[in-house]
Amino acid sequence: MQPQTPELAPGVEGTLLRRVAQEHLASRWGSGSVDVLATPQMIGWMEQAAVQAVDSLLPEGLCTVGAHLDVRHLAATPPGGKVTATARLVQVEGRRLTFEVSAHDDAGPIGEGTHIRYIVRLSEFMARAQERAASS
Repeated sequence: MQPQTPELAPGVEGTLLRRVAQEHLASRWGSGSVDVLATPQMIGWMEQAAVQAVDSLLPEGLCTVGAHLDVRHLAATPPGGKVTATARLVQVEGRRLTFEVSAHDDAGPIGEGTHIRYIVRLSEFMARAQERAASS
């Protein structure tokens, strides 16, 4: 059963502010050997900004799940740097939500791209996940 989707309008935005700590570094993530913000961490913050933008607007029982990311990491941020990740809803096609995502630190842009999420009914989504686990 498809969840009933609320009227979400393009322009809805979420913002996440973080300071780069040791656990956020590429050297800790294993995504490189340098002590700068890891690309997967930056992407995670962009996803969290998208969740923040729309999930609280959904009726009880619905949430969003990530399905696609196309992101460029433009510049390195050292430990202690302040990062702002932003996700702005740009397109709504039924359950499919497309976001423009970006991140910047005090020196300027560090990442940009697009992110697609889908609205799902949490109970049905988790039931399908459990079925997959039981069949493996």
